[in-house]
Amino acid sequence: MPVLRAGWSTQTFVHWPFRPDQVQALLPEGLEVDTYEDTAWVSLTPFVMADVRTPGLPASARGLPTFAETNLRTYVRTPDGRDGLWFLSIEVACPLMLAARAFGAPYRLGRLRTSRDLAAVSYAGARWSGGASYRLVVRPGEPIRPAERDVWLTSRWRAYTSRFGRIWETPVEHEPWPLCEATVDAVEETLTTAAGLPAPGAEPLAHFSPGVRHVRLGRPRPCTAEVARGGARERSR
Repeated sequence: MPVLRAGWSTQTFVHWPFRPDQVQALLPEGLEVDTYEDTAWVSLTPFVMADVRTPGLPASARGLPTFAETNLRTYVRTPDGRDGLWFLSIEVACPLMLAARAFGAPYRLGRLRTSRDLAAVSYAGARWSGGASYRLVVRPGEPIRPAERDVWLTSRWRAYTSRFGRIWETPVEHEPWPLCEATVDAVEETLTTAAGLPAPGAEPLAHFSPGVRHVRLGRPRPCTAEVARGGARERSR
């Protein structure tokens, strides 16, 4: 049963490759960096949150106002093999979303902006505190039929957080992403270095999506005892 429904629109995915050990150093015990062909990936994903509401309310009902959000995320697995996302930071323009910090979600309040003209989509944001910021301009292209790596980078169905000495799992469901080609015209960001990574050293891979309308977020729950035992085995090595 979802605890929150929403739509995600005007979403861009900008992905950079990193060495697995650079990403693993930022993860809590109990989570392992997930790799594609022995490479770890970190993705900057700005988008617009719309129709945010609790279950039982129709999309036409008045929920939270539309607002911008930007995630810096990487890809992880638990020791029992369940894959998902780990958020290095979450920039948000809506103060009410800070309530998710109770389960370890790293929300940071800031000034965020998204705009679009006939050719390009522009995103910009800056934290109210801490100084991290970003600016991104992309030109969406033609729709694509996602290849294996495209799906690996964009489609994950759970997110992990760490709180109270435990790993928590939040399930997510929505329709498949409609993906398009995307050309990065400009990208300037300090979110990666603020998270503890080196600045990206390679040209990014990018996707654009007009979005998904039927997002369902489940209640965060502690991971299973098997995951906890897996974390203990990792610590004993």
